[in-house]
Amino acid sequence: MAANTEDFVIVGAQNSEANEHISKPALSFWQDAWRRLKLNKLAVISLWFLVFILGFALVSNFFVTQNKANAFDSDNVGKYKNLPPNSGLPIPGWNGKLKEPGATDTTDPYKNNNVKENFILGTDNLGRSLGKRVIVGLRISLLVAISATFIDLLIGVTYGVFSGWKGGWVDVVMQRIIEILSSVPNLIVVTMFGLLLGNGVTSIIIAIAITGWLSMARQVRNMTLSLKERDYVLAAKSLGESSTKIAIKHLIPNMAGTIIVQIMMTVPSAIMFEAVLSAINLGVKPPTASLGSLISDAQSMLQFYPYQVLIPSGVLVLISLAFILLGDGLRDAFDPRASED
Repeated sequence: MAANTEDFVIVGAQNSEANEHISKPALSFWQDAWRRLKLNKLAVISLWFLVFILGFALVSNFFVTQNKANAFDSDNVGKYKNLPPNSGLPIPGWNGKLKEPGATDTTDPYKNNNVKENFILGTDNLGRSLGKRVIVGLRISLLVAISATFIDLLIGVTYGVFSGWKGGWVDVVMQRIIEILSSVPNLIVVTMFGLLLGNGVTSIIIAIAITGWLSMARQVRNMTLSLKERDYVLAAKSLGESSTKIAIKHLIPNMAGTIIVQIMMTVPSAIMFEAVLSAINLGVKPPTASLGSLISDAQSMLQFYPYQVLIPSGVLVLISLAFILLGDGLRDAFDPRASED
């Protein structure tokens, strides 16, 4: 007895269009990464904080110049030196009052010295505005870190892609060169360039860049060894694409996530390294300020005027922390396994 097909109903197939409907919109790799990054609130806050800091550093060039930050009244140093932060509001620690060295009671140096101007972040031991000096120091530190990281990016990516793509004895020789350079302490390189070029921004950038690209080169080389065996790369080689075009069109775009994460981790390392160099007098030349030199100059005043150390240190910590948190967020966002969907 033949079965009557009209008696059977295929569940869920009443509408063929419904079966082919995609419940989620199709997302590109970058759109999906941005979607996952937004789930990390700390990374998003860090991103907008860094955007604000970078924008502020650029705009501040027009209203806080280096000459203004370095200027002081030599005839009135005693009047303006070591003034505490004064916001003009009755906020403890930010109201322009402090305990002078050796004194037992809190005094108002602004009133005692007849200072009409309020210095929001106080002044240093020469009467220079600490707020202006921190702004200039922020610019110098970011300039050194971003410039060195950009050089690391160019050298590291080029070196890593070439080493991984060529393979064989070329790869072996290039990796041995990296190992030799890695064995040289950074401090020796910095000291050498300081003697050759003098202490300054240029010598610091070159010194950081010379050794900073090694980690980037290793990461890119490892990714290149993996990607060059993929089908789309073999297809491009079969079609006669040159090695340069394959690297630019296929290899580098597919490792962009790893490169971006590496950059986010390199920038705070460069900022901290510059601060350490300035703290041991191998950094920028005085009176130019960087965050590290401000901390170094105020070390002797830590017991009596702690704000002179705490303010630049706080700025340094916040910027480095923001880069690290953003780097962690980007690492999770570019890793498809981190998706909770």
